[in-house]
Amino acid sequence: MNTARESKFKAKRVTRQYVQKINAAPSVVHALICPVKEAEWLEGWDYELIFSQSGLAEYGCVFTSQSAGEETIWIITKRDDVRCETEFARITPGSRAALVAVSIHDGGHLTSRVTIRYTITALTEAGNQFIDNFTEENFVKDMQFWEATKNHYLKTGKALPQTDAA
Repeated sequence: MNTARESKFKAKRVTRQYVQKINAAPSVVHALICPVKEAEWLEGWDYELIFSQSGLAEYGCVFTSQSAGEETIWIITKRDDVRCETEFARITPGSRAALVAVSIHDGGHLTSRVTIRYTITALTEAGNQFIDNFTEENFVKDMQFWEATKNHYLKTGKALPQTDAA
């Protein structure tokens, strides 16, 4: 018996992309794209490492994060340390699913160009509302803060307090 059916729910989908300039070589920046390392450079990053053979970011690594009262499940679906590329699948149950791709390229003069792309698909009306609020302006604001805090961390060894980012 075929029980497949098309949902009456009409999911929204959005893709946002931003390129950061980080003041370090690509391999140094790539090492920071890791749930464990992110806690060092991003104030307030709340995660739980569920599975990793190495204890850091790797293909198949699974972790969860907490933000704004929501738990998100993350799976690293690609980790290429030579090309400095990481891709994630992430699911926020009852809301949305997303693909996140991070690629890092030499920007010259000990800098890196970090391209971050989010493609988010709503799973429910709550997900559609999230997408409605995931404006280009809000996304750019978040990416600029991450850019500032990574650069601050690389310069000082400390996370940039969120109040200092404005």
